[in-house]
Amino acid sequence: MKRYFLLLFLFHSILLVKAQNPSCKCFVKGVVTDMHTHQPVVGAAVLISGQNNAVFTNEKGQYQISNLCPGKYELECRIVGYSTYHHKLDLTEGHVENFDLAEQEVHLEDVKITAHRTDSPSSQPLVTLSGSELEQSRGKSLAESLSGITGVTTLQTGSSISKPIIHGMHSNRVLIMNNGVRQEGQQWGSEHAPEIDPFVATRLSVVKGAAGVRYGSDAIGGVILVDPEELPFGKSMSGEVNIVGFSNGRQGVASATLQGGIKGFGGFGWRAQGTIKRGGNISTPNYFLDNTGLSERNFSLSGGYRKKGFGIDVFYSRFDTQIGIFSGSHIGSLTDLLNVIKNGEPLVKSGFSYAIQRPNQNVTHNLIKAEAHYHFNDGNRIQWTIAEQLNDRNEFDLHRPRNDSIAALNHPELTFRLSTLTNDIAWDHKPIAGQIAGQLGVSSLYQFNLMNGRPLIPNFNQFSIGLFWIERYVKNNWELEAGARYDYRTLSTHRIVSRLKVSNDFTFSNFSGTAGVSRQLGGNFSARLNFGTAWRAPNVSELFSDGVHHGAAAYEKGDSTLAPEKALNTIGSIKYASTQFTVELGAYYNYIADYIYLKPQSEPILTIRGAFPYFKYTQTNAVFKGVDLSVGWAFLKNMTFTGKLSYLRVYDKRNESYLVMIPPNRLDNQLKYVIPKIRTFNNVFVSVGNLLVAQQRRVPASSDFAPPPSAYSLWNLQAGTKIAVSEKNSLEIGMSVQNLFNTVYRDYLNRFRYYTDDIGRNVSLRLKWQFGS
Repeated sequence: MKRYFLLLFLFHSILLVKAQNPSCKCFVKGVVTDMHTHQPVVGAAVLISGQNNAVFTNEKGQYQISNLCPGKYELECRIVGYSTYHHKLDLTEGHVENFDLAEQEVHLEDVKITAHRTDSPSSQPLVTLSGSELEQSRGKSLAESLSGITGVTTLQTGSSISKPIIHGMHSNRVLIMNNGVRQEGQQWGSEHAPEIDPFVATRLSVVKGAAGVRYGSDAIGGVILVDPEELPFGKSMSGEVNIVGFSNGRQGVASATLQGGIKGFGGFGWRAQGTIKRGGNISTPNYFLDNTGLSERNFSLSGGYRKKGFGIDVFYSRFDTQIGIFSGSHIGSLTDLLNVIKNGEPLVKSGFSYAIQRPNQNVTHNLIKAEAHYHFNDGNRIQWTIAEQLNDRNEFDLHRPRNDSIAALNHPELTFRLSTLTNDIAWDHKPIAGQIAGQLGVSSLYQFNLMNGRPLIPNFNQFSIGLFWIERYVKNNWELEAGARYDYRTLSTHRIVSRLKVSNDFTFSNFSGTAGVSRQLGGNFSARLNFGTAWRAPNVSELFSDGVHHGAAAYEKGDSTLAPEKALNTIGSIKYASTQFTVELGAYYNYIADYIYLKPQSEPILTIRGAFPYFKYTQTNAVFKGVDLSVGWAFLKNMTFTGKLSYLRVYDKRNESYLVMIPPNRLDNQLKYVIPKIRTFNNVFVSVGNLLVAQQRRVPASSDFAPPPSAYSLWNLQAGTKIAVSEKNSLEIGMSVQNLFNTVYRDYLNRFRYYTDDIGRNVSLRLKWQFGS
């Protein structure tokens, strides 16, 4: 296994020095200005679509892309606060192309304090999933959609629940910005997946590394940006319908979007979107997993208005899901639990069914947001975003209460009701001396959680406020970035102990800082380096959990003396990008003082509700260090190779050992063949891929209830095309086969690996119909 990884890494490194075609001497250059003020736009990204290689405008708004081969290209210009501008050109020699950017498209996402502040020049790595890559992941959860990005994996609880992991960190260390709003749900549990419908987004982005200055506390591991398409201001009606079917679980997904402007009112735009999903019991290669069905019903509504420099947007979304929890994970005795772990097969097996019985989760998440902004003629800009979220989670145990009258009510054993109000104000000041641009802001959050049922975590009230200031200096091919932030948080908890109410008050505060540099090195090379700090206060579950968490099939015990985590992260990357070859090598070193984690205890625990693995929250000083490598090579006219390597080491400095539940090394390779056009079929493609996941050997002896599973290799196939039905109508067809050879395997990051194998072969068919403008 090590030899295979080494050979692939050496092969990718050799490709890095591939010589550029000496005949490629074309260039394109120009000036980017504001359409209203006609002032130069500093720091705008200008790139060639499909190459993921950007240059940035200097203090005079000028840019130049050199060493291009003759051919057809599509230029793209983007920066936060402006519409993304596209232009097609046919290069035979040098060409001048100027851009006048319109502010009106400051759409929901770009406007957001999140995605597009980072999508513009940044010293931190940003990877975006959009276009055809995003379309091929339709029907999957948010975490599954992102799992193809280098350095991103998933934490699973069975086959239906998954959470994204960035460089080994997840849950409260990865901040998710849903349409510019902090996603606030019960994300502390391993089986508490993000309550987000990926069909809402046309772009998913991952910011790697500590990003506490811009996004606040909790962004220790990175940030995920979920961005919808800009509203169609002044355009005619259009939309799309997506239908996806999966063989495993016999799951069906349907999603539709309808959008447009308002005739006679050019500044208005609106959109309505909805998704339904239904699936039954998932199957491993050898047996079905009882009670693993799911049901999902989501919708969202949005509208907006633009006039000159003023804009306002409103957004509402509702996510509603019911998820069955594998019944074989709830075991009545210690002997049976140990036998299941030893024998490797669940005690409970069944056939296929769509029925969702106990245990299960019912989760509803409502989000409503209003955002207003004004772009002054002198270049200043102010934005105000206010949002409210209500997360309602109900968890049902395997067994009903013994009292028949109470059991007949079918009440959940655990109910969490989390309400959150966020308020953010950001001011982008006009460029100073044409070279320095920055942003100042204040963000606040008020939150309270009410819990009913048997004790697990207490009720709480929480308030936090943060002040930040970021400046960016752009000159020639250099970009320097620096910022600072201060956060203050209070937490009050309320619980019943021996029939008496006990309250505890906590106060946390800390500074965060960032300093980074990015540089176009000439030719096709670029480099980034960032030093950042972030911090995270312990959440209520880490402080006070005490009981059986049935969704995770575990007994969890908190520690009220836990201190806040403090992270110091260094991350850098170097990239080479041409029309035929792209390679990016990134490395990171993240030191986290007082790192909090769930530590498996030496023996399972027996409770009145059965036998469960036993975990306690504890702290240590941890070092996360690793390498991300991605390669794209168009070595033949219509053939491309992509390779992605993720290498991670996590060390417990305090105990001089390794940590548990850390992603093993991964290597993902794909070969893709594209035929641009066959009659009415456009971009017909076929691809074959292989995912190789190594065994996690860096685990302390006797530190878990079962040893890490063996390494595994999964093959997959994909094919698809697009049919132009008419000028304004098109149909996309896609098919994929995951786990092609029905391989039996278990993933180390699946919390149910103690009881069962992972999912078997899964064939999916995807249809997308687009209509209108």
